[in-house]
Amino acid sequence: MKVAVFGLGYVGTVTAAGLAHSGHWVVGVDVDEAKVASINAGESPVVEPGIVEFIATGAQSGRLRATTSASEALEHADLSLICVGTPSGSHGSTDLSYIERVAAEIRVAMTQVAPPASGFHAVVVRSTVPPGTVDHLVAPVFAEPVPGWEVGTAMCPEFLREGVSVKDFFAPPFVVVGTADEKARATVAELFSFLDIETRHVAVATAESLKYACNAFHATKVSFANELARVFRGYGVDSREVMEIFCEDTKLNIASTYLRPGFAYGGSCLPKDLRALQYMARTGGVDAPLLAGTALTNELVVRDIVERVIATGRRQVALLGLSFKADTDDLRESPNVELAERLIGKGFEVRIYDPIINPDKLVGANRRHVEARLPHLSRLLARSPEEALSGAEVVLVSATGPMVTAALREAAPPHVIDLSGRLGAEVEAMAGYSGVGW
Repeated sequence: MKVAVFGLGYVGTVTAAGLAHSGHWVVGVDVDEAKVASINAGESPVVEPGIVEFIATGAQSGRLRATTSASEALEHADLSLICVGTPSGSHGSTDLSYIERVAAEIRVAMTQVAPPASGFHAVVVRSTVPPGTVDHLVAPVFAEPVPGWEVGTAMCPEFLREGVSVKDFFAPPFVVVGTADEKARATVAELFSFLDIETRHVAVATAESLKYACNAFHATKVSFANELARVFRGYGVDSREVMEIFCEDTKLNIASTYLRPGFAYGGSCLPKDLRALQYMARTGGVDAPLLAGTALTNELVVRDIVERVIATGRRQVALLGLSFKADTDDLRESPNVELAERLIGKGFEVRIYDPIINPDKLVGANRRHVEARLPHLSRLLARSPEEALSGAEVVLVSATGPMVTAALREAAPPHVIDLSGRLGAEVEAMAGYSGVGW
């Protein structure tokens, strides 16, 4: 394929060199004449292990060259990859002026040169951009047809770490293309077919959001390890050893477990142990804002649901699921108990169904906790989901299973707020459905 790569910084240079090495014909475009001259001389404009050899062989073979002219790069090109910078604005916003400028240059160039043999050209953003950028900033540039050119837009985020970006280019965690255009999807899939990795086809906004999610998690992991190190240092603990063992757990710690949007955490361990860590930090004179922020974020999840129930203007509420986790009767610090308590305190009529909970069988701390929070639990409990849903105007669903989903479909309440994210497509298609964060 013939590819135009706009922007010859770290991402653009590595992408251009990697694609040329893999057999494509690549023309890099940049306003910086020094970068262009470097590429054409077989030298790298960026310092990155392994990149020099790829650029040298690419330039020598003729598969890789660079120019300051967008029209020169667009001649017969199958796709454009936009790899320009998206720096922070004064208040943390993303500066998209370079994206906007390149998109306009691509359109102008299309009016000056011949299209590819297929007549189709994909304009693909590879820079990190906020959700909505491709659809609302890039796609409109090509909304009016360019004679001879059929244009589709897409988002294909990169996952390159400086210092190992060449290795990352040939061994990415995934190849994701966000687009509503089937030809654009197929073009990107063909472009990266040499990787022998299945291309994940998603919505444009999903692809745009993914890179932010990854980087935020990476930053959080660094801060998490450092924050724990500050807390444990006062106890004479070598946190390197703690984290080394911590990372050996690939079932819970380094795993997809818990990394699923849903309702707040709770139970007998997480809230208690998080508070203990915060206490250790305070007594040691250590600031632990990440741990404090974790508790605050959890509280905001509960608060948000209460506010959304209030906003409906309805008063009859059904809560399906009371324990903090399915298939258990543990009510200690369950966010569902907290939710029920707050709604009752605000005057809502609440009916609760939980397939596991039997008030007569609750014992010990579990019983004391629910008696303190919901002293009239027996009166609130329904014997079936149908009974809980009778007359309900707002339904909060934590419990799942065939009985629950069947009852929801039959009752079809005006408002259903999914706290688990596991109710299935039929319930999600209901008119009044919404999720915690989706």
